Amino acid sequence: MFWNPEYETMSRDDIGQMQIERLQSTLNRVYKNVPYYKKLFDDLAIIPEEINSRKDLARIPFTTKNTLRDNYPYGMFAVPLREVVRIHSSSGTTGKPTVVGYTRNDLKHWSDLMARVLTMAGVTKDDTCQIAFDYGLFTGGFGFHYGAELIGASVVPTSLASPEKQIHIMRDYKSSVLACSPSFALSIAQMIRDQGISPNELVLRIGIFGSEPWSEKIRNILQDTLYIQAFDTYGLSEIMGPGVASECLQKEGLHLFEDHYIAEIINPETGEVLPSGQSGELVLTTITKEAVPMIRYRTGDLTRIIEEPCRCGRTSRRLDRIGGRTDDMIIVHGIKIHPSQIENILSRVEHAEPHYQIIIERQGGVDELEMMVEVSDAFPFDEVKTLMKIQDEIRNAIHREFNIHVRVRLVESKSLRGEGGKARKVIDRRN
Repeated sequence: MFWNPEYETMSRDDIGQMQIERLQSTLNRVYKNVPYYKKLFDDLAIIPEEINSRKDLARIPFTTKNTLRDNYPYGMFAVPLREVVRIHSSSGTTGKPTVVGYTRNDLKHWSDLMARVLTMAGVTKDDTCQIAFDYGLFTGGFGFHYGAELIGASVVPTSLASPEKQIHIMRDYKSSVLACSPSFALSIAQMIRDQGISPNELVLRIGIFGSEPWSEKIRNILQDTLYIQAFDTYGLSEIMGPGVASECLQKEGLHLFEDHYIAEIINPETGEVLPSGQSGELVLTTITKEAVPMIRYRTGDLTRIIEEPCRCGRTSRRLDRIGGRTDDMIIVHGIKIHPSQIENILSRVEHAEPHYQIIIERQGGVDELEMMVEVSDAFPFDEVKTLMKIQDEIRNAIHREFNIHVRVRLVESKSLRGEGGKARKVIDRRN
């Protein structure tokens, strides 16, 4: 099924021409309206009209998350604030959050893209979509909500209700589509098994999962446990939210929506653009975003571009499944946690040192985190009350910031650091 066949089946030559035209329009807009890009282009003698190819695009330096933080809150906006009708942001745990905005036209594009995502997975106006992504500053819930309503499907915005509540609603409201993070879907599947509920009691048939990396093994578990077809989708708040790329019924890569984005794959160490088919870091440029256009944004996600045509008939290039990150960022239940955020929390706790190790395991479909934290040499390990107080302080601070639970264990100074005095911050045993 196609939501917008004009763009989904456009010839490769026409896609390329459209991308360059939209890119030049975007570059002109940011040059005129975003002081950061104006200075950058002037310093490098870059004239927007002279960017006529992907090779020319590589002349422009990358935009990063730090670029957004340095221009907090509205320095990267390309339109007056009166034209911005929606604002989302990160948690700002490290001090300054990243802020993104949407014009009415941006929201229209976002809705259309998410309708495309849902249609690719087989969702129709006859479905009831249970959306178990967070509704708030996080973009996930709203994106799926807009797309489902545009299709004409019924929407049940369960947000972050407990797995038990999700199942109760799923049964009573006869939800046929579930949208959430794969780890949360595993929690729901585990509870269905624990409660002795047969999937035949549900009318669920489609699951669309994103916001964190997951594997084919998890797909098979979800499909076998919930009796659904499970689809991968990809997006990030700085670019649009969900709605950057998604799987079709063939499940052979995520179709990149090239009428809205230009993708490059780079060597994360050197920044060199890699030949087609090689794996590296995904870099995205928006070519329709009005409020906050992003030029060559480094996503930190590792993947490759698949050039071969898809059997579904769509002509867009595809992204391979996201294979990891270029940094030590942790993604748990769809929540992104950077090492600097953890270190910022530890800096506020007496006796705690900024050296830690987080071990992530998946038990019964649920992600479990244990965090070992080094403490100073002067820490009195024989004072049980002091030990428990510090453990509770770290555990509660992490829960307040990220709404996740973690076991905390204090260890002696330097016990986590190997060669060169560096600790391995994250051990992920989920896959």
